[in-house]
Amino acid sequence: MNPIVWIALILLAAAGAGFGGYTYRKNYVEKKIGRTEDMARRLYDDAVKKAEDYKKEKVLEAKEEILKAKAENDREKAENEREMRERRNEVQRSERHLIQREETLDKKASNLEAREESLNERAASLTKKEAELDELKVKQESELERVAAMTRDEAKQIILDKVQKEAYHDAAALVRDIEAQAKEDGEKKARNIVALAIQKCAADHVAETTVSVINLPNDDMKGRIIGREGRNIRALETATGVDLIIDDTPEAVIVSAFDPVRREIARLAVEKLIMDGRIHPARIEETVEKARREVENQIREAGENAVFETNQHGIHHELVKILGRLKYRTSYGQNVLKHSIEVSHLAGLMAAELGADVQLAKRAGLLHDIGKAVDHESEGTHVTLGAELARKYHESEAVIHCIMAHHNDVEPQTVEAVLVQAADAISAARPGARRESLENYIKRLEKLEEIANSFDGVEKCYAIQSGREVRIMVKPEDVNDDGIRILAKEIAKRIEEQMEYPGQIRVNVIRETRSTEYAK
Repeated sequence: MNPIVWIALILLAAAGAGFGGYTYRKNYVEKKIGRTEDMARRLYDDAVKKAEDYKKEKVLEAKEEILKAKAENDREKAENEREMRERRNEVQRSERHLIQREETLDKKASNLEAREESLNERAASLTKKEAELDELKVKQESELERVAAMTRDEAKQIILDKVQKEAYHDAAALVRDIEAQAKEDGEKKARNIVALAIQKCAADHVAETTVSVINLPNDDMKGRIIGREGRNIRALETATGVDLIIDDTPEAVIVSAFDPVRREIARLAVEKLIMDGRIHPARIEETVEKARREVENQIREAGENAVFETNQHGIHHELVKILGRLKYRTSYGQNVLKHSIEVSHLAGLMAAELGADVQLAKRAGLLHDIGKAVDHESEGTHVTLGAELARKYHESEAVIHCIMAHHNDVEPQTVEAVLVQAADAISAARPGARRESLENYIKRLEKLEEIANSFDGVEKCYAIQSGREVRIMVKPEDVNDDGIRILAKEIAKRIEEQMEYPGQIRVNVIRETRSTEYAK
């Protein structure tokens, strides 16, 4: 066959195949596009439907929020209206109350005005009568002076002089008779007189040592104690509860605290740190804890030794520990634990002399100042705190009464209570027992002499024997032998009223009459 024919047939077949493929593709694509448009339309419709549903849901939520807000607003409005009504009612009640009070005050004012008028009338009447009585009195006095041939003042002075002389004589004679009778009454009367005579004791004064000084090997140690940015000194003060004072004092640090046990713990801890040389917060806490345990052991041992020394067994172990704390307590420089032991021995000795209960007196003397161990931690006087501690740890009522009475907080009812008073005064007043400033000592002597010189008839007076005696010399022409007894008692009474002092003060009044003649 001719090649051209073949070519023509091939081209014709290719054209037919291309047309058929185009037609098929066109129909397939159109169908696919139709399906896509349907799907897009369905998706669009679904989206519109969901949007409508979401819109309705949000609209419903918004309406609910609006209703809630409206209800809340209505509730607040109702609450405000209720409060306004209550305030209005309260104001109305206050107004009515004020009106009533005003009416009452008006009535009272009217009554007072009426009473004032009545009183004025009575005062005028009384004034008139008083003037008449004064006039009558003057006439009577003039007539009496004319009859007696002396003035009113002269007659008064004569009567006063006579009465005074008789009173002094009778009083002196009465004192002399009482003293003579007292000497004759025997052992029973003597015991009561001794018990009453030693009741006078010192009022309580507290002048504690509130600082301890720690010596340093050198001034460089101050910087190590302070530490970087003060962390060491802050750790020390926090752990011990005291104040560390580091000033210009060379090679010394001052520990300041009212609680003596804390001060001792801090002093011991700082000394251990200085000896060890390692000073940092962790080491400080460890050293303070060791010092605290060591001080607690010393306190327990001190309490046990005091109980053993005074032979007072059966005291509660907690009370023994509290007693040991007094080892670090001072009053006027006197160690309170040693003072308590001394009072126990003195009270026991005096009780033995008087035939009283020796063990009760010694036990009360040992515990009389137990309250001073806790008076930095609790409110109240050391007497009240001591009685509470004794009652808490089952001490007898007799011991509690001695504690309560040793500074006259209550009236002593037993001989043992009086003896504890006396032993406390003796221990505090003995020479060297307490530290007292020179200024207070001089003031006490001056006050003694001032009181003695304030009495008539005193010529000279001297405070002697460290203020334990005041010696008074009187004018013999103004004070007789009977009068010196009265004068001594009056001076002693005024000293008791106006002064505070430990122990007792002897008032010695001296009257001397001299007669001098010359032989020629």
